[in-house]
Amino acid sequence: MKNIAVIVSVVFLIALVVIAVAAPMRYDVTATVGPKLQPPSAEHWFGTDNLGRDTFTRVAYGARISIVLAMAVEATAIVVALIIGTLAGYGRRWLDATLMRFTDGMFAFPDILLAILIMGVFRGGDFGLQGKVPKILIDVFPVFAALAVVGWPALARIVRNQVLSLKEQDFVTASRALGAGHLHVILRHILPHLWGLISAIAMVGMAMVILAEGALSFLGIGVPPPWPSWGLMIQEGREWMRSAPHMIIWPSIVLSLTILALNFVGDALRDRFDPKLRATRRL
Repeated sequence: MKNIAVIVSVVFLIALVVIAVAAPMRYDVTATVGPKLQPPSAEHWFGTDNLGRDTFTRVAYGARISIVLAMAVEATAIVVALIIGTLAGYGRRWLDATLMRFTDGMFAFPDILLAILIMGVFRGGDFGLQGKVPKILIDVFPVFAALAVVGWPALARIVRNQVLSLKEQDFVTASRALGAGHLHVILRHILPHLWGLISAIAMVGMAMVILAEGALSFLGIGVPPPWPSWGLMIQEGREWMRSAPHMIIWPSIVLSLTILALNFVGDALRDRFDPKLRATRRL
């Protein structure tokens, strides 16, 4: 049953990416294309919202925003965590203490409050890019900055603990005895052993980013309108739960299934690459 769940999750995620990124949008996500609050039909598959916009198109475009944002945030968090975690785990004790105290300081702030603070600093500015890049990038950048800043500390601790364990292994000691430099040891012997764990954590991390972005948008401080976000669509649909339940049902279903699928895939990758779990199965 677990394998079936993983396979279904992979198929769902591939289909979501194809629909969100590759498939052309049926309608303009910000334009009125039909009567207001229409139920699902052959013309409007998920119905229309309170402004007459096509709900399916907005859900698909919301998937595009969520997927790209999650990948960008998680990639940034992984790079920062690998740098800080590797330096802390492999470096001298004073460097380890300094970097870990800085990481502990990041944990002193609740994630959601720190994210709101960062968005308050960046929100509303054009960063001198008005007219040079698409407006949606300017509008989404504060969300990216906020989630990237709060996303790396936990991962950095995991990387640091793994590096502390790996640098004591015989193959690292042998490489150092043969004259290999620190950079060679890190790049050729330590980092390759982290990719499996990182890939598993990245999947779960992407799920958390999508959930956090949805929560911020639901509160009205995430992706700004008129750009569609699943959290914003859920917030807008609350007012029409009785007369037009499709407005809140579809983004809620897609959001839940996406987070569930990413967690299933992340759990499968963890089982695949965790040596302790493999040893337990053999026993």
